[in-house]
Amino acid sequence: MNRYPLWKYIVIAVALVVGMLYTLPNFFPEVPAVQISSSKSAVKIDNALLGTIEDTLKSANIAYRGAELDSVGIKVRFNDYDTQLRAKDLLQSKLGDNYIVALNLLSSSPHWLASIGALPMYLGLDLRGGVHFLLQVDMKAALDKAADRYTTDIRSLMREKKIIYSGVGREGSNVVLRFKDSTERSKARFEIEKAFPDLQVREQDAAGGDLRLVAGLSPPAQTRIQESAVQQNITILRNRVNELGVAEPIIQQAGTDRVVVQLPGVQDTARAKDILGRTATLEIRMVNEDPGALEAAIGGSVPFGSDLLTDRNGQPILVQKQVVLTGDRISDAQSGFDPQSGEPAVHVDLDPTGARIFKEVTRDNVGKRMAILLIEKGKSEVITAPVIREEIGGGRVQISGRMSSREANDIALLMRAGALAAPMEIIEERTVGPSLGKENITKGFDSVKYGFVVLAVFICAYYMLMGVISTIALVINLMLLIAILSMLQATLTLPGMAAIALTLGMAIDANVLINERIREELRWGSTPHAAIQAGYERAWGTILDSNVTTMIAGIALFAFGTGPVKGFAVVHVLGILTSMFSAVFISRGIVALIYGGRRKLERISIGQVWQPASKATVPAKS
Repeated sequence: MNRYPLWKYIVIAVALVVGMLYTLPNFFPEVPAVQISSSKSAVKIDNALLGTIEDTLKSANIAYRGAELDSVGIKVRFNDYDTQLRAKDLLQSKLGDNYIVALNLLSSSPHWLASIGALPMYLGLDLRGGVHFLLQVDMKAALDKAADRYTTDIRSLMREKKIIYSGVGREGSNVVLRFKDSTERSKARFEIEKAFPDLQVREQDAAGGDLRLVAGLSPPAQTRIQESAVQQNITILRNRVNELGVAEPIIQQAGTDRVVVQLPGVQDTARAKDILGRTATLEIRMVNEDPGALEAAIGGSVPFGSDLLTDRNGQPILVQKQVVLTGDRISDAQSGFDPQSGEPAVHVDLDPTGARIFKEVTRDNVGKRMAILLIEKGKSEVITAPVIREEIGGGRVQISGRMSSREANDIALLMRAGALAAPMEIIEERTVGPSLGKENITKGFDSVKYGFVVLAVFICAYYMLMGVISTIALVINLMLLIAILSMLQATLTLPGMAAIALTLGMAIDANVLINERIREELRWGSTPHAAIQAGYERAWGTILDSNVTTMIAGIALFAFGTGPVKGFAVVHVLGILTSMFSAVFISRGIVALIYGGRRKLERISIGQVWQPASKATVPAKS
């Protein structure tokens, strides 16, 4: 008897139900959509806006498949790309600059599947279409920026230590100080080396008796600054692409000074370039509080040396053009919360020079208002304009004022970018259209489908009913693999589809080993029940060895590979696990259902079993 315990059938039933539910969303195609999100914290995304969007589309006779409000924003689905583009232009002009209207591709699977977390796999750039950018980080600019910062810092240090020098400037990436007296030069060298350990300082005697001191970044410091610039840019880019609604962006370093950005599903290339090219920095200015100055500015007569701006509440505010402090003095910026009010805030750390300047300004302007501005794409916005209550030292500043946690994080990242990151230039740009992605999907699925059909026909013809059972196990294996990839929200690419095809071959190999082992047991005179029992038990060791060795290779590919190679390895390793489960556990359960209930089993439908010549001279058919 080949009965299977009840708990094993329960495990199989649960695996099948879960596999079917999480595989199902992948059969619903992606449809063109428009995603609306807010660009400012004061602008809300709510049901009222959803109604406005629906009314706008209906009044323009633009048909849509549905509109929904979620935590990200409002998503509207359409039947074709032309309608999507028309709707995008219409909504952008209707809603204005306070909203981000981005093109996207969204799944059309039912809401009840999404409510249980059953979502489709993400598709890579080669399958879904999208944009590919290769960005070059300007390393020279990063070093020049550091040299400019050190030039100002050294000038301040010389004044603080009362060291007499005749001039200071930058030559290339070095800071050069000129002296008339060698004693003063020696004192300057001692103070610079003490205050700035990252600088290498050497003395140089120029023609005409000019005594010079040349300070340059040490090689480790240069490497650290360059690596920091690249990593900072990658961090910023990951945050920025969220505005595009990209499900699974690929942003990774390529070499020492390049960054690869792949945005699957993004059709609006101009919007993508705009987001990637954003820069922001911080400025601190004093508020112009002269009597009647604000009223005159609102009336059109802006006082000389002032700018009329607006704060986050939309109220006009008059600030002086003279910049007290810039974002170059920011050494770090982190999002957090105001300990008193509990509102989201940005905590900014200033470098020593910035801390000294900020302390002096707050000491000299107690009782006056100070405006903190965020400068982005040439536009200035007053984040907050608090009254200075007392002198602020320590180099740590808190910025708060009607912002969400997400916006506080964005501002912190953009501030750090302004202080640390180097400029980037797009040196390569490729767009993969949805039609090409669709063609790749069709070819990939056709390769898996035709390979599966050929395997199924061969295995059924060669092993009869046991071949049919193997084919069913193969189908379940494919379903479980897709379900696991969907649950992990993995990104499927063409190499991943190649791994799926390879998984089918590995899975059928396990069934062949089991069937041949059963045949061998029957050939040597075992009863059908004993042959099934021994076949599965004795084939298991071989199946385990072969799959473990292949899995080791897959793990090595994942550990040392990058990009498509790593994606191939993930699908390959998961496929090995599902193939072992389906080929041994599930197929054994099906065999037990068919043959296990028969006390006297005379034969198994497993094709021809050729017995040894000493026992029979003709082949025995089973």
